[in-house]
Amino acid sequence: MDAFYASVEQRDDPALRGRPLAVGGSPTSRGVVAAASYEARRFGVRSAMPMARAVRLCPELLIVRPDFARYRAASQQVMAILRGCTPLVEPLSLDEAYLDVTENRWGEPLASVIAEKLKAKIREETHLTASAGVAPNKFLAKIASGWQKPDGLTVISPGRVEPFLQQLPVEALWGVGPVTAKKLRALGIERLVQIRDVDDGKLRQAVGSMADSLKRLARGEDDRDVRPDRPWKSVSAETTFSVDLENFSDMQSELRALAKKVAHSLQKKNLFARTVTLKLRYGDFTTVTRSHTADAPTRAPEDFAARALALLGRTDAARRPVRLLGVGAHGLVAGVESQPEQLLLR
Repeated sequence: MDAFYASVEQRDDPALRGRPLAVGGSPTSRGVVAAASYEARRFGVRSAMPMARAVRLCPELLIVRPDFARYRAASQQVMAILRGCTPLVEPLSLDEAYLDVTENRWGEPLASVIAEKLKAKIREETHLTASAGVAPNKFLAKIASGWQKPDGLTVISPGRVEPFLQQLPVEALWGVGPVTAKKLRALGIERLVQIRDVDDGKLRQAVGSMADSLKRLARGEDDRDVRPDRPWKSVSAETTFSVDLENFSDMQSELRALAKKVAHSLQKKNLFARTVTLKLRYGDFTTVTRSHTADAPTRAPEDFAARALALLGRTDAARRPVRLLGVGAHGLVAGVESQPEQLLLR
């Protein structure tokens, strides 16, 4: 979906249409941009940017607080349209999904035609626009979907895979952010296809266990199936404070509430977790993480809170102001609803 949160806001409020808009928190209380309209993006406003910086870039910026209930409702409409074409729909988030249309309910042999029809149905039924990427695998389809936003359609046929790969920068590879890109450039790698020619040992020394997967992707190889029942990998909650916390007991109270929120979310999803993680950002923006893994999975709120508080004790939070706290649950396993303490391993 194109600028999903911002587009929903502009759809529902005519006064916002055609104007630079950001969805997120207040610029005076350390708010962050959750989504930016295309009008705002022309000024350099991007998601995950501090709202205060966004306002400096675009003084005319309109700011709207997120309304996730409306975004979820719009997402459910979109996903229902996609599933009307194929049951093989793997959502990645509220506004993005993979589809396998090799066989589809419409009996349409051309994926490009399916993409056009889906885009038209989404526009007609939700009054929102979507961009689509059509390709032989997930990696290429993901890149293609963002190639001509907004309202775009990019098709990479098997015969076009190599020419398409030749034009991509190394950052197009999954898992290659600024830090990894810097390491790769130290090896003389600027373009994605150059990964193919790097000595395996040197590449592994630079990027560790990612080396093999990066080589496969650089050749355009990705054999992952579309999985409509994609399991949850983690559940988390975090909060950024408008004023740095300096009182350790206040940090403990905030952390206890976050831990219980995560535990209750696990209960709703009928999941248990083995690992509890703590994310902490100090007032100087230094970020640290701590984790604890137990043999027995749990979702008991008090257990989660106790483990999160123990992890807090392994930081310098008692002596330094804290800007952000977060709690995460990892190592998830599904539970049996009729017998909550019995685990079903998949």
